[in-house]
Amino acid sequence: MRHTPVLGAVLELSLLVAADWQFKSRSDLAPPRLNITIPATREVEKGYLFVSPFAGYPDTPTEQHGPRQAGPYIFRDNGDLVWSGYGIYSIWATNFQAGRWRGKDILYSFEGDHNPGYGHGHGHVTFLDNHYETIRELRAGNHKLIDKHEFHIVNQETGLVQIYQPVARDLAAWGASPQQQWIVNAIIQELDIATGKLLFEWASLDHVSPDEAILPINPGQAGSGYNSSDAWDYFHINSVDKDVDGNYLISARDACSIHKINGTDGEIIWKLNGKDSSFKVPKNAEFCFQHDARFLSQYDDVEVISLYDNSAHGTEHGTGSEVHTAPTSSGKIIKVNTTSWEAELVQAFFPPDGLLSKSQGSTRILPNGNAIVNWGSSGAVTEFLANGTPIFHAYLDSGELGIGVENYRGFRYNWTGLPTEDPAIVALESDEGITAYVSWNGDTETRAWRFYAQTDEKGSRKFLGEVERVSFETSLPIGHENIAGIVAEAIGKDGRSLRTTGVAFVEPEIRPIESLSKIMIGEAVTQKAIFNSDDM
Repeated sequence: MRHTPVLGAVLELSLLVAADWQFKSRSDLAPPRLNITIPATREVEKGYLFVSPFAGYPDTPTEQHGPRQAGPYIFRDNGDLVWSGYGIYSIWATNFQAGRWRGKDILYSFEGDHNPGYGHGHGHVTFLDNHYETIRELRAGNHKLIDKHEFHIVNQETGLVQIYQPVARDLAAWGASPQQQWIVNAIIQELDIATGKLLFEWASLDHVSPDEAILPINPGQAGSGYNSSDAWDYFHINSVDKDVDGNYLISARDACSIHKINGTDGEIIWKLNGKDSSFKVPKNAEFCFQHDARFLSQYDDVEVISLYDNSAHGTEHGTGSEVHTAPTSSGKIIKVNTTSWEAELVQAFFPPDGLLSKSQGSTRILPNGNAIVNWGSSGAVTEFLANGTPIFHAYLDSGELGIGVENYRGFRYNWTGLPTEDPAIVALESDEGITAYVSWNGDTETRAWRFYAQTDEKGSRKFLGEVERVSFETSLPIGHENIAGIVAEAIGKDGRSLRTTGVAFVEPEIRPIESLSKIMIGEAVTQKAIFNSDDM
């Protein structure tokens, strides 16, 4: 893509406008703008969207992709921001969820380093309370590093994590040269959240042969094995679940299989799909390079699970070859019978836009029976009715920034947030008069904002008006009045005062340079025509 100097300037300006000027009271925030292509119907499950989008493509001098502020976010169905976790969860954060720990509602997310070339991350899990204050950080046991792919709370007390541990082995039997000696030992652990005590550990090389790998030891796919940072990822665990009997369910992406593991001795109870399946799997129930396998129900000799079927594999940074096994990715519900040893597809959820994600993804069944499917590296999320009808679909950023946006997992949760920080307020004066703007990052409880003018140094106030709170930021036009400062009061659903802002002193308003943008675009079109005529 070739850009003239003016076209480059227009592109840069358009990107700035796309991310800027969203909130007057929080000009530091530039959250993604959801591109909603199927507006939410009345049949969507109650709750908010929980996502943590990031840029899948690297920026270049002339192109920028993905959110300007990658991080965990809570959104309403209409794309309105509820909470930005940018700067609260630091470094690189993903797998952002709500849950319960010891009877209290919490948020948690992986945060740490991200290796996009191989899809690994190394760090820890950080917990916030419903005031968005850090209450716990959890790390792996046995001197290991938690990977980004999984953290799952069990019985409000323990947490499941997975770990990528590079080890040196003789890999000649699998086509490796003498120099290719490194393989990933995929490990799961169960930890006590309060103490960090290691309760259970399972390692793939103790139970699963590299014979089950779908991808050979080969540069550009699952690791070349020449060093510990590029170890052959023959198994690649990306999800862990646990049932009421204490057994574990793991998704082995690079073996295209789901394994059920005995929670006492670690022996494999059964394998679904892949090279050594315990079940006969019909064509429509097959999957490959999958994510997010979960127990849904278990009764008699039947077990029902959900998963995200990528049907594609490729590096997250876009280089190297890709492997496709189906035309699109999909969410799937699969039933297995441990008497007949047959699998059956119960329901599939297909993307509205024919998406095929080479990495990441999730499928979750919601309390009302709907399914929310996150399309991973395709950067979109869809809610479906139980019969597979899409009733909401959105890409996780818009315009130029929507190209290359990715999101590991996507969720919907009911959530009540009441921040400890004070609300933010500004008072801006233009030719039309004074307007006050207020917002409270993460607040879900404010029904209305009451605005007051501060009339003297002692804090005396004059009531200016009340505005129903319908979005992240609420504004009140005041007109031309002699006002030095303004405060706003958050009013809850029961009429109680929740919090009062500090004083915002009136300052001049600076508006986006939309007119300049239009002028520059016109000049760019003219210059493009000139350049094209010179090329003829």
